[in-house]
Amino acid sequence: MSAAAHAIATPFPSPRRPTPGITLTAGLSVQAELLPPAALALLVSLHRAIEPERQVRLAARRRRQAFFDGGGLPDFRDDTRAIREGQWQVAPIPQALADRRVEITGPVEPKMVINALNSGARVFMADFEDSTSPTWKNLLAGQRALIGAVRGDLTFDAAGKHYALRPHEEQAVLVVRPRGWHLDEKHVLVDGAPIAGGLFDLAVFAFHNARALAARDRGPYFYLPKLQSMEEAALWETALSHIEATLGLPQGQMKVTVLIETLPAVFEMDEILHALRDRIVGLNCGRWDYIFSYIKTFRRHADRVLPERGQVTMNQPFLKAYSELLIRTCHRRGAHAMGGMAAQIPINGDEAANEQALARVRADKLREVSAGHDGTWVAHPALIPVARAIFDEHMPQPHQHGVLRQDVAVTRDDLIRPCTGTITRAGFENNVEVCVRYLAAWLDGNGCVPIHWLMEDAATAEIARTQIWQWLHTPDVHLCDGAQIDHALLQRTLAALPARLGDAQKLPGGARVAEAIALLDELSRADELAEFLTLPAYARID
Repeated sequence: MSAAAHAIATPFPSPRRPTPGITLTAGLSVQAELLPPAALALLVSLHRAIEPERQVRLAARRRRQAFFDGGGLPDFRDDTRAIREGQWQVAPIPQALADRRVEITGPVEPKMVINALNSGARVFMADFEDSTSPTWKNLLAGQRALIGAVRGDLTFDAAGKHYALRPHEEQAVLVVRPRGWHLDEKHVLVDGAPIAGGLFDLAVFAFHNARALAARDRGPYFYLPKLQSMEEAALWETALSHIEATLGLPQGQMKVTVLIETLPAVFEMDEILHALRDRIVGLNCGRWDYIFSYIKTFRRHADRVLPERGQVTMNQPFLKAYSELLIRTCHRRGAHAMGGMAAQIPINGDEAANEQALARVRADKLREVSAGHDGTWVAHPALIPVARAIFDEHMPQPHQHGVLRQDVAVTRDDLIRPCTGTITRAGFENNVEVCVRYLAAWLDGNGCVPIHWLMEDAATAEIARTQIWQWLHTPDVHLCDGAQIDHALLQRTLAALPARLGDAQKLPGGARVAEAIALLDELSRADELAEFLTLPAYARID
């Protein structure tokens, strides 16, 4: 065990002088380093400034979903028409983020941080959200790794190999993704209530690194996930401004990119850009979570049931409309329009299959750059040169803001149009397998899991889980072979899964496969769809 890992694992007693209003419900030795009194005081003031409105926003989400469950449809807002039709632009983009043609993302563990920053990508998104299981140990280890990365002295040793960072000027630009508004951080209570997980992630990172990054013209920069409205964007603006004021940073110093990965948000892209206009640099097509959100939004709409997820590609009309509207909206406002993730990982030992996978990546990246996107995501370093070659050929300039896509005229119905397709037995079984395997790994502390030569995070598991629930709870949904999708089919599939997996102990989280099977069964049987898989699962970690 490395010295850093030992420090994370060693219990730490409560401080002798606790900060008023805040309680840490777990203890690890690195807390003394990461959460000194000044950092705790920032968390207390931030929670008190933001938490009341956060609860208002979460309640608004529930009301909106009830409207959808009753048959309502999302649409563009009448009360914000002036924002959509107005002539305005976002603040100038920092030079460090002018060219974002290839970005890599992954969890915040030290080896990943080093490899990603050294990878040759333009940007590394260090992810506290969908690819990190939020155990207290993982969160603190991740914060410590990022402090070392910003400082330049982060190292990691494993299996006789030494990992170290290249000089700062040779590294990818660091962008941090905190958790979304819906997630609590149960290990930090302020006035007896858990702080928002995203506020904890953002504030602790900023406390330790903001001044050093600002001095190098490197932000700090953040990706903001799973927003559903302009009001939620405005709440992030309040939080960021609060942190800047507390840390003595200029207003607007911290820049953000927002992921458009919920169906409600696609109808408020102008409004989200406007709410964050002094600090936002772009929007991102978070395609996997967007598909998950489409299913969740229309969970009670029998006429909008999607086919198996392998058939829900970006060429489907509702996803093509989403992508093209995002490009048009961003470029009109002077912001980047970032493309989506290529999740493939190298298929070792099968050259033909690997080449087929790379061909799909090339086709997807060609679609993005041809449509006008300014950059794209990959999950594995081996895909960086593949994606970069496509963007270098078709986008020799830093970005494509001049591609205004005035030919795009997207309506409400275009954005919600269901797609045709089938549900095969193999597709149903794959959903069950992927959800169980990912959930088992997540419960065991691993939020980024290779499954069938794809690097999966929580978004894929959410698509699988919500599809299973919707298929079960929508009358007369059948497999293409005619079999009814019902609880009996799910039971048979779950019962057969251990044999299908083989020696589960060799899989990430293998010891928790049985627990994951039971949880998926419970969630799938429930009369109401759980909003997020990670909410009931979070109670089972730490």
